[in-house]
Amino acid sequence: MPDGSATAHIYRPKIFTVLVEGYNLNCFRRDMLAALTVAIVALPLSMAIAVASGVSPERGLYAAVIGGFLVSALGGSRYQIGGPAGAFIVLVAATATKFGLEGLLLTVFISGCMLTLIGLLRLGSLIRYIPHAVTVGFTCGIAVTIFASQLKDLGGLRLPGAEPGQLLPKLAMLGQALPTLSPAAFAVGAGSATLIFLLRRLLPNWPGMLIAVVLASVVVWMFHLPVETVGSHFGQLPDGVPPPRLPSFSTSSVLDVLPAALSFTLLGAVESLLSAKVADGMTGRKHRYNMEVVAQGVANVASAIFGGISVTGTIARTATNIRAGACSPISGIGHSVFILVFMLVAGPLASFIPLSTLAGVLVVVCWNMAEKEDFLLLLRDWRGASVLMATFGLTLIEDLTFGIIAGCMLAAAFGIFDRIKRRQVHS
Repeated sequence: MPDGSATAHIYRPKIFTVLVEGYNLNCFRRDMLAALTVAIVALPLSMAIAVASGVSPERGLYAAVIGGFLVSALGGSRYQIGGPAGAFIVLVAATATKFGLEGLLLTVFISGCMLTLIGLLRLGSLIRYIPHAVTVGFTCGIAVTIFASQLKDLGGLRLPGAEPGQLLPKLAMLGQALPTLSPAAFAVGAGSATLIFLLRRLLPNWPGMLIAVVLASVVVWMFHLPVETVGSHFGQLPDGVPPPRLPSFSTSSVLDVLPAALSFTLLGAVESLLSAKVADGMTGRKHRYNMEVVAQGVANVASAIFGGISVTGTIARTATNIRAGACSPISGIGHSVFILVFMLVAGPLASFIPLSTLAGVLVVVCWNMAEKEDFLLLLRDWRGASVLMATFGLTLIEDLTFGIIAGCMLAAAFGIFDRIKRRQVHS
Protein backbone atom coordinates (compact mmCIF):
# COMPACT_ATOMS: atom_id res chain seq x y z
CA MET A 1 0.00 0.00 0.00
CA PRO A 2 1.55 3.35 -1.00
CA ASP A 3 1.95 5.82 1.85
CA GLY A 4 1.45 8.90 -0.30
CA SER A 5 4.90 10.37 0.42
CA ALA A 6 5.46 11.28 -3.22
CA THR A 7 2.35 13.46 -3.37
CA ALA A 8 2.30 14.81 0.21
CA HIS A 9 3.23 18.31 -0.94
CA ILE A 10 0.65 18.77 -3.69
CA TYR A 11 -2.68 20.60 -3.63
CA ARG A 12 -5.23 17.90 -4.28
CA PRO A 13 -7.96 16.88 -1.82
CA LYS A 14 -7.61 13.23 -0.83
CA ILE A 15 -11.20 12.53 -1.82
CA PHE A 16 -10.21 13.04 -5.48
CA THR A 17 -7.39 10.52 -5.09
CA VAL A 18 -9.76 8.00 -3.53
CA LEU A 19 -12.29 8.34 -6.33
CA VAL A 20 -9.62 8.05 -9.02
CA GLU A 21 -8.18 4.91 -7.41
CA GLY A 22 -11.64 3.35 -7.37
CA TYR A 23 -14.41 3.51 -4.79
CA ASN A 24 -16.80 0.58 -4.40
CA LEU A 25 -19.95 -0.31 -2.50
CA ASN A 26 -18.04 -2.15 0.23
CA CYS A 27 -15.99 0.97 1.00
CA PHE A 28 -19.19 3.03 1.06
CA ARG A 29 -20.75 0.68 3.64
CA ARG A 30 -17.64 0.88 5.81
CA ASP A 31 -17.55 4.66 5.51
CA MET A 32 -21.21 5.02 6.50
CA LEU A 33 -20.77 2.78 9.55
CA ALA A 34 -17.74 4.79 10.60
CA ALA A 35 -19.65 8.05 9.93
CA LEU A 36 -22.49 7.00 12.21
CA THR A 37 -20.05 5.92 14.91
CA VAL A 38 -18.20 9.24 14.81
CA ALA A 39 -21.44 11.24 14.72
CA ILE A 40 -22.60 9.51 17.90
CA VAL A 41 -19.37 10.64 19.58
CA ALA A 42 -19.42 14.12 18.03
CA LEU A 43 -23.03 15.00 18.94
CA PRO A 44 -22.68 15.44 22.72
CA LEU A 45 -19.08 16.60 22.38
CA SER A 46 -19.86 19.42 19.95
CA MET A 47 -22.61 20.76 22.23
CA ALA A 48 -20.44 20.40 25.34
CA ILE A 49 -17.54 22.28 23.75
CA ALA A 50 -19.83 25.09 22.63
CA VAL A 51 -21.42 25.48 26.07
CA ALA A 52 -17.99 25.43 27.74
CA SER A 53 -16.88 28.10 25.26
CA GLY A 54 -19.60 30.47 26.45
CA VAL A 55 -21.90 30.17 23.43
CA SER A 56 -25.14 28.25 22.83
CA PRO A 57 -24.84 24.54 21.94
CA GLU A 58 -26.07 24.88 18.37
CA ARG A 59 -22.92 26.89 17.55
CA GLY A 60 -20.91 23.73 18.08
CA LEU A 61 -23.30 21.72 15.92
CA TYR A 62 -23.04 24.28 13.10
CA ALA A 63 -19.25 23.93 13.23
CA ALA A 64 -19.49 20.13 13.15
CA VAL A 65 -21.90 20.13 10.21
CA ILE A 66 -20.40 22.87 8.01
CA GLY A 67 -16.77 22.76 9.10
CA GLY A 68 -16.66 18.99 9.43
CA PHE A 69 -18.07 18.54 5.92
CA LEU A 70 -15.48 20.84 4.33
CA VAL A 71 -12.50 19.47 6.27
CA SER A 72 -13.24 16.01 4.85
CA ALA A 73 -14.29 17.17 1.38
CA LEU A 74 -11.24 19.39 0.79
CA GLY A 75 -8.66 18.01 3.24
CA GLY A 76 -5.32 16.36 2.62
CA SER A 77 -6.01 13.42 4.94
CA ARG A 78 -8.15 10.38 4.20
CA TYR A 79 -9.36 10.04 7.77
CA GLN A 80 -9.33 13.49 9.39
CA ILE A 81 -12.53 14.48 11.21
CA GLY A 82 -13.02 18.20 11.69
CA GLY A 83 -15.22 20.03 14.14
CA PRO A 84 -15.15 22.02 17.37
CA ALA A 85 -12.24 20.98 19.58
CA GLY A 86 -11.68 21.10 23.32
CA ALA A 87 -8.33 22.80 22.79
CA PHE A 88 -10.15 25.92 21.56
CA ILE A 89 -12.46 26.29 24.57
CA VAL A 90 -10.25 28.76 26.40
CA LEU A 91 -9.62 30.92 23.32
CA VAL A 92 -13.25 30.90 22.18
CA ALA A 93 -14.55 31.69 25.67
CA ALA A 94 -12.14 34.60 26.12
CA THR A 95 -12.95 36.00 22.67
CA ALA A 96 -16.71 35.66 23.15
CA THR A 97 -16.50 37.39 26.53
CA LYS A 98 -14.39 40.27 25.23
CA PHE A 99 -15.95 40.87 21.80
CA GLY A 100 -19.35 39.17 21.91
CA LEU A 101 -20.73 36.67 19.40
CA GLU A 102 -20.19 38.93 16.37
CA GLY A 103 -16.59 39.52 17.39
CA LEU A 104 -16.09 35.77 17.84
CA LEU A 105 -17.48 34.98 14.38
CA LEU A 106 -15.26 37.67 12.87
CA THR A 107 -12.25 36.15 14.65
CA VAL A 108 -13.05 32.68 13.29
CA PHE A 109 -13.53 34.16 9.80
CA ILE A 110 -10.19 35.99 9.83
CA SER A 111 -8.44 32.95 11.27
CA GLY A 112 -9.83 30.87 8.40
CA CYS A 113 -8.45 33.34 5.88
CA MET A 114 -5.04 33.20 7.59
CA LEU A 115 -5.00 29.40 7.61
CA THR A 116 -5.87 29.30 3.93
CA LEU A 117 -3.04 31.74 3.20
CA ILE A 118 -0.57 29.66 5.25
CA GLY A 119 -1.47 26.58 3.26
CA LEU A 120 -1.27 28.36 -0.10
CA LEU A 121 2.16 29.77 0.80
CA ARG A 122 3.35 26.21 1.58
CA LEU A 123 4.08 27.04 5.22
CA GLY A 124 2.15 24.06 6.59
CA SER A 125 5.31 21.95 6.72
CA LEU A 126 6.98 24.43 9.11
CA ILE A 127 4.29 23.97 11.77
CA ARG A 128 5.16 20.29 11.98
CA TYR A 129 8.56 21.19 13.45
CA ILE A 130 7.20 22.59 16.71
CA PRO A 131 9.08 20.69 19.45
CA HIS A 132 7.29 17.76 21.08
CA ALA A 133 7.83 19.24 24.55
CA VAL A 134 5.99 22.40 23.48
CA THR A 135 3.08 20.37 22.10
CA VAL A 136 2.78 18.32 25.29
CA GLY A 137 3.13 21.43 27.46
CA PHE A 138 0.38 23.49 25.86
CA THR A 139 -1.91 20.45 25.49
CA CYS A 140 -1.66 19.65 29.21
CA GLY A 141 -2.03 23.33 30.06
CA ILE A 142 -5.21 23.54 28.01
CA ALA A 143 -6.54 20.39 29.67
CA VAL A 144 -6.06 21.86 33.16
CA THR A 145 -7.64 25.16 32.13
CA ILE A 146 -10.67 23.46 30.58
CA PHE A 147 -11.13 21.30 33.67
CA ALA A 148 -11.15 24.41 35.87
CA SER A 149 -13.71 26.04 33.56
CA GLN A 150 -16.10 23.09 34.04
CA LEU A 151 -16.17 23.13 37.83
CA LYS A 152 -18.95 25.72 37.93
CA ASP A 153 -21.43 23.70 35.84
CA LEU A 154 -20.24 20.38 37.26
CA GLY A 155 -21.24 21.45 40.75
CA GLY A 156 -24.09 23.79 39.81
CA LEU A 157 -22.25 26.63 41.56
CA ARG A 158 -23.70 30.14 41.68
CA LEU A 159 -20.93 32.70 41.34
CA PRO A 160 -21.15 36.21 42.83
CA GLY A 161 -20.00 37.77 39.55
CA ALA A 162 -18.65 37.02 36.10
CA GLU A 163 -16.30 34.05 36.07
CA PRO A 164 -12.69 35.27 35.61
CA GLY A 165 -10.76 34.04 32.59
CA GLN A 166 -7.41 33.68 34.37
CA LEU A 167 -6.88 30.38 36.20
CA LEU A 168 -5.90 31.60 39.68
CA PRO A 169 -8.67 34.22 40.05
CA LYS A 170 -11.12 31.65 38.65
CA LEU A 171 -10.16 29.07 41.29
CA ALA A 172 -10.40 31.71 44.02
CA MET A 173 -13.95 32.64 42.99
CA LEU A 174 -14.98 28.99 42.67
CA GLY A 175 -13.66 28.39 46.17
CA GLN A 176 -15.81 31.24 47.50
CA ALA A 177 -18.85 29.77 45.75
CA LEU A 178 -18.47 26.27 47.24
CA PRO A 179 -21.33 26.79 49.76
CA THR A 180 -23.73 27.08 46.77
CA LEU A 181 -22.82 23.58 45.53
CA SER A 182 -25.87 21.70 44.20
CA PRO A 183 -25.75 18.04 45.31
CA ALA A 184 -28.11 17.04 42.49
CA ALA A 185 -26.05 18.75 39.78
CA PHE A 186 -22.79 17.35 41.13
CA ALA A 187 -24.23 13.84 41.37
CA VAL A 188 -25.47 14.01 37.76
CA GLY A 189 -22.20 15.46 36.43
CA ALA A 190 -19.82 13.25 38.38
CA GLY A 191 -22.04 10.22 37.73
CA SER A 192 -21.96 10.93 33.99
CA ALA A 193 -18.17 11.19 33.94
CA THR A 194 -17.84 8.00 36.00
CA LEU A 195 -20.18 6.12 33.67
CA ILE A 196 -18.19 7.21 30.61
CA PHE A 197 -14.94 6.02 32.19
CA LEU A 198 -16.51 2.67 33.16
CA LEU A 199 -18.01 2.07 29.74
CA ARG A 200 -14.72 2.93 28.08
CA ARG A 201 -12.96 0.31 30.20
CA LEU A 202 -15.63 -2.42 30.22
CA LEU A 203 -17.41 -1.87 26.88
CA PRO A 204 -15.03 0.20 24.74
CA ASN A 205 -17.08 -0.19 21.58
CA TRP A 206 -20.17 1.37 23.16
CA PRO A 207 -20.85 5.12 22.71
CA GLY A 208 -20.19 6.01 26.34
CA MET A 209 -20.66 9.77 26.01
CA LEU A 210 -24.01 9.48 24.25
CA ILE A 211 -25.25 6.84 26.71
CA ALA A 212 -24.27 9.03 29.67
CA VAL A 213 -25.97 12.10 28.19
CA VAL A 214 -29.19 10.20 27.40
CA LEU A 215 -29.39 8.47 30.80
CA ALA A 216 -28.67 11.69 32.72
CA SER A 217 -31.32 13.55 30.73
CA VAL A 218 -33.90 10.83 31.43
CA VAL A 219 -33.08 10.73 35.15
CA VAL A 220 -33.29 14.52 35.55
CA TRP A 221 -36.59 14.62 33.63
CA MET A 222 -38.19 11.65 35.44
CA PHE A 223 -37.29 12.74 38.96
CA HIS A 224 -37.64 16.50 38.33
CA LEU A 225 -34.19 17.16 39.75
CA PRO A 226 -33.28 20.82 40.33
CA VAL A 227 -30.56 20.80 37.68
CA GLU A 228 -30.07 23.42 34.98
CA THR A 229 -30.49 22.04 31.46
CA VAL A 230 -29.71 23.19 27.94
CA GLY A 231 -33.37 24.19 27.52
CA SER A 232 -33.63 26.14 30.76
CA HIS A 233 -30.40 28.02 30.04
CA PHE A 234 -30.40 28.46 26.25
CA GLY A 235 -33.94 27.62 25.11
CA GLN A 236 -34.79 25.14 22.37
CA LEU A 237 -32.18 24.38 19.73
CA PRO A 238 -32.89 25.42 16.12
CA ASP A 239 -34.02 22.62 13.82
CA GLY A 240 -31.38 23.23 11.15
CA VAL A 241 -28.50 25.39 9.99
CA PRO A 242 -29.14 29.14 9.54
CA PRO A 243 -28.70 30.88 6.17
CA PRO A 244 -25.17 32.13 5.41
CA ARG A 245 -24.25 35.62 6.56
CA LEU A 246 -20.91 37.42 6.65
CA PRO A 247 -19.87 38.59 10.14
CA SER A 248 -20.28 42.34 10.56
CA PHE A 249 -16.91 44.08 10.55
CA SER A 250 -15.12 47.38 10.32
CA THR A 251 -11.47 48.39 10.24
CA SER A 252 -11.43 48.96 13.98
CA SER A 253 -13.15 45.65 14.80
CA VAL A 254 -10.71 43.74 12.56
CA LEU A 255 -7.75 45.35 14.33
CA ASP A 256 -9.32 44.59 17.72
CA VAL A 257 -9.75 40.85 17.08
CA LEU A 258 -6.51 40.39 15.10
CA PRO A 259 -4.40 39.15 18.08
CA ALA A 260 -7.09 36.60 18.94
CA ALA A 261 -7.30 35.54 15.29
CA LEU A 262 -3.54 34.92 15.28
CA SER A 263 -3.93 32.66 18.32
CA PHE A 264 -6.79 30.79 16.64
CA THR A 265 -4.66 30.36 13.52
CA LEU A 266 -1.62 29.04 15.35
CA LEU A 267 -3.60 26.57 17.44
CA GLY A 268 -5.76 25.48 14.51
CA ALA A 269 -2.76 24.71 12.33
CA VAL A 270 -0.92 22.83 15.08
CA GLU A 271 -3.96 20.81 16.18
CA SER A 272 -5.07 19.84 12.67
CA LEU A 273 -1.61 18.74 11.52
CA LEU A 274 -1.00 16.91 14.79
CA SER A 275 -4.27 15.04 14.33
CA ALA A 276 -3.41 14.21 10.70
CA LYS A 277 0.00 12.97 11.84
CA VAL A 278 -1.65 10.68 14.40
CA ALA A 279 -3.89 9.33 11.61
CA ASP A 280 -0.78 8.68 9.49
CA GLY A 281 0.77 6.70 12.33
CA MET A 282 -2.35 4.56 12.72
CA THR A 283 -2.75 3.80 9.00
CA GLY A 284 0.67 4.03 7.37
CA ARG A 285 -0.57 6.78 5.06
CA LYS A 286 0.81 10.28 4.48
CA HIS A 287 -1.35 13.40 4.62
CA ARG A 288 -0.91 16.42 2.34
CA TYR A 289 -0.05 19.03 4.92
CA ASN A 290 -0.52 22.21 2.87
CA MET A 291 -3.81 20.95 1.42
CA GLU A 292 -4.93 20.08 4.95
CA VAL A 293 -4.21 23.60 6.22
CA VAL A 294 -6.07 25.11 3.23
CA ALA A 295 -9.08 22.90 4.01
CA GLN A 296 -9.01 23.94 7.67
CA GLY A 297 -8.98 27.57 6.58
CA VAL A 298 -11.92 27.21 4.20
CA ALA A 299 -13.82 25.25 6.86
CA ASN A 300 -13.37 28.03 9.43
CA VAL A 301 -14.45 30.72 6.97
CA ALA A 302 -17.60 28.74 6.16
CA SER A 303 -18.28 27.90 9.81
CA ALA A 304 -18.20 31.61 10.71
CA ILE A 305 -20.51 32.46 7.80
CA PHE A 306 -23.05 29.92 9.08
CA GLY A 307 -22.70 31.02 12.72
CA GLY A 308 -20.41 28.24 13.94
CA ILE A 309 -17.38 28.36 16.21
CA SER A 310 -13.81 27.46 15.26
CA VAL A 311 -13.04 24.19 13.50
CA THR A 312 -9.94 22.00 13.54
CA GLY A 313 -8.90 18.40 13.09
CA THR A 314 -9.81 16.42 16.20
CA ILE A 315 -7.57 13.58 17.33
CA ALA A 316 -10.15 11.58 19.29
CA ARG A 317 -12.80 11.66 16.57
CA THR A 318 -10.23 10.97 13.85
CA ALA A 319 -8.94 7.94 15.77
CA THR A 320 -12.52 6.75 16.29
CA ASN A 321 -13.11 7.10 12.56
CA ILE A 322 -10.10 4.91 11.77
CA ARG A 323 -10.97 2.26 14.37
CA ALA A 324 -14.52 2.11 13.00
CA GLY A 325 -13.14 1.01 9.63
CA ALA A 326 -13.31 4.18 7.52
CA CYS A 327 -11.91 3.96 3.97
CA SER A 328 -11.99 7.54 2.77
CA PRO A 329 -12.98 11.17 3.48
CA ILE A 330 -16.56 10.21 2.65
CA SER A 331 -16.89 8.94 6.24
CA GLY A 332 -16.13 12.45 7.52
CA ILE A 333 -18.65 13.95 5.12
CA GLY A 334 -21.19 11.35 6.27
CA HIS A 335 -20.66 12.16 9.95
CA SER A 336 -21.60 15.80 9.25
CA VAL A 337 -24.72 14.68 7.41
CA PHE A 338 -25.76 12.46 10.33
CA ILE A 339 -25.37 15.38 12.77
CA LEU A 340 -27.50 17.57 10.48
CA VAL A 341 -30.18 14.86 10.40
CA PHE A 342 -30.18 14.83 14.21
CA MET A 343 -30.71 18.60 14.26
CA LEU A 344 -33.58 18.33 11.81
CA VAL A 345 -35.30 15.37 13.48
CA ALA A 346 -34.40 15.31 17.17
CA GLY A 347 -33.07 18.80 17.93
CA PRO A 348 -35.79 19.61 20.51
CA LEU A 349 -34.67 16.65 22.66
CA ALA A 350 -31.36 18.39 23.30
CA SER A 351 -33.14 20.87 25.59
CA PHE A 352 -33.41 18.12 28.24
CA ILE A 353 -29.63 17.64 28.52
CA PRO A 354 -28.29 18.76 31.96
CA LEU A 355 -25.42 21.24 31.82
CA SER A 356 -23.63 19.28 34.55
CA THR A 357 -23.63 16.23 32.27
CA LEU A 358 -21.96 18.21 29.48
CA ALA A 359 -19.41 19.34 32.08
CA GLY A 360 -18.87 15.68 32.99
CA VAL A 361 -18.28 14.87 29.32
CA LEU A 362 -15.57 17.55 29.17
CA VAL A 363 -13.94 16.26 32.35
CA VAL A 364 -13.40 13.02 30.46
CA VAL A 365 -12.12 14.96 27.45
CA CYS A 366 -9.60 16.78 29.67
CA TRP A 367 -8.33 13.53 31.13
CA ASN A 368 -7.90 12.01 27.67
CA MET A 369 -6.41 15.20 26.21
CA ALA A 370 -3.62 15.50 28.77
CA GLU A 371 -0.60 13.57 27.51
CA LYS A 372 0.27 12.27 30.97
CA GLU A 373 2.82 9.63 29.99
CA ASP A 374 4.72 11.96 27.68
CA PHE A 375 4.64 14.68 30.35
CA LEU A 376 6.30 12.42 32.92
CA LEU A 377 8.78 11.09 30.36
CA LEU A 378 9.89 14.59 29.35
CA LEU A 379 10.53 15.50 32.99
CA ARG A 380 13.45 13.03 33.05
CA ASP A 381 15.60 15.26 30.83
CA TRP A 382 16.33 18.72 32.19
CA ARG A 383 16.19 20.43 28.81
CA GLY A 384 12.94 18.78 27.78
CA ALA A 385 11.57 19.49 31.24
CA SER A 386 12.55 23.17 30.97
CA VAL A 387 10.75 23.60 27.64
CA LEU A 388 7.79 21.57 28.88
CA MET A 389 7.33 23.48 32.14
CA ALA A 390 7.86 26.88 30.51
CA THR A 391 5.13 26.12 27.97
CA PHE A 392 2.83 24.48 30.51
CA GLY A 393 3.22 27.17 33.18
CA LEU A 394 2.87 30.14 30.85
CA THR A 395 -0.15 28.59 29.14
CA LEU A 396 -1.82 28.42 32.56
CA ILE A 397 -0.71 31.79 33.87
CA GLU A 398 -0.77 33.87 30.68
CA ASP A 399 -2.30 32.32 27.57
CA LEU A 400 -1.75 29.69 24.93
CA THR A 401 0.09 31.85 22.40
CA PHE A 402 2.51 33.17 25.01
CA GLY A 403 3.22 29.62 26.19
CA ILE A 404 3.88 28.27 22.68
CA ILE A 405 6.14 31.16 21.69
CA ALA A 406 8.13 30.99 24.93
CA GLY A 407 8.54 27.23 24.66
CA CYS A 408 9.68 27.40 21.02
CA MET A 409 12.15 30.20 21.81
CA LEU A 410 13.64 28.24 24.71
CA ALA A 411 13.93 25.09 22.57
CA ALA A 412 15.58 27.16 19.80
CA ALA A 413 18.05 28.63 22.32
CA PHE A 414 19.05 25.12 23.41
CA GLY A 415 19.47 24.10 19.76
CA ILE A 416 21.66 27.13 18.97
CA PHE A 417 23.77 26.48 22.09
CA ASP A 418 24.33 22.86 21.03
CA ARG A 419 25.36 23.90 17.52
CA ILE A 420 27.87 26.46 18.83
CA LYS A 421 29.26 23.90 21.25
CA ARG A 422 29.72 21.31 18.46
CA ARG A 423 31.56 23.85 16.30
CA GLN A 424 33.91 24.69 19.17
CA VAL A 425 34.66 21.00 19.68
CA HIS A 426 35.44 20.41 15.98
CA SER A 427 37.48 23.62 15.54
